[in-house]
Amino acid sequence: MTSSNLDNLVKIGNLKKEDMTPTEFVGFLRSGNARLTDAKNLQLSFESRFDLAYNAAHVLSLAALRWHGYRSENRYLVFQVLPDTLRLGPEVWRVLAKCHEHRNLAEYEGHLEIDEQLLRDLLVATDVVLAKLILLDKS
Repeated sequence: MTSSNLDNLVKIGNLKKEDMTPTEFVGFLRSGNARLTDAKNLQLSFESRFDLAYNAAHVLSLAALRWHGYRSENRYLVFQVLPDTLRLGPEVWRVLAKCHEHRNLAEYEGHLEIDEQLLRDLLVATDVVLAKLILLDKS
């Protein structure tokens, strides 16, 4: 996708155009970084670490979308548009999409089925999102 693809998502009602304030961006970055740091704490339960890492990935991906002047009411969409917002490939956004599916099973059906590899992949993908977001902010 490109910026025009983001505009196409606006046309079909999946995204809204909305400017972001600098304060909002700083808040997203702070929240995502704190959650990601906590997700790496081996003293926490496996489930808590997954929840923290997933929410870090989401808020950081949302920050990238907001930085470009868009808002989504669909949690999943912020991961799908990472090729546009941060120029990330499927090796990142597909991991995040898979984690979104697992998160939904846990939230809506009470069934959390994840393994250590998925958590490791989530942490790596979220680190990549954070690094790209920091570069985006410096441009």
